[in-house]
Amino acid sequence: MNPSNRNPPPQPQGNRIGVAGGQIRSPCAQEGEGRERDDAQRRVAFRFGLSAESRAAALLIAKGYRILARRFRTPLGEIDIVARRRGVLVFVEVKARESFDSAAEAIGNRQRSRIIAAAELWLAAHPDDAMHDMRFDVVLVVPGRLPRHLPAAFDASA
Repeated sequence: MNPSNRNPPPQPQGNRIGVAGGQIRSPCAQEGEGRERDDAQRRVAFRFGLSAESRAAALLIAKGYRILARRFRTPLGEIDIVARRRGVLVFVEVKARESFDSAAEAIGNRQRSRIIAAAELWLAAHPDDAMHDMRFDVVLVVPGRLPRHLPAAFDASA
């Protein structure tokens, strides 16, 4: 008997949940679809965040800031934008949400401490910057509106 003429072995009946479009759907298949949906949502949120960071950087440049780094990653946290203006080193957190209020509320104490820790690592890697005044700003980004820049939104001693 030719192996290509054989019928595939029957599927076990125990893991069937239903038939859709002639295909057997199992619990594992549904979990995979959920993960794919989560991954798609994560990709959309990531692109939205990158777009918000680009809008924030453009605003800062228009206000006379020089962008030194974007998305500075450390094991302790990430700084969205590192900039300098008139000798002041600025660590900028960008928050994009559906409203300015929800964007502002999204910056909690834990996130502040992670940004401060990442800033300390920036200063360790760039010792000349430690001689400058520095501050922590926030840029809030909302769809369809100009970004809102909050200079000195928090400080490292808090």
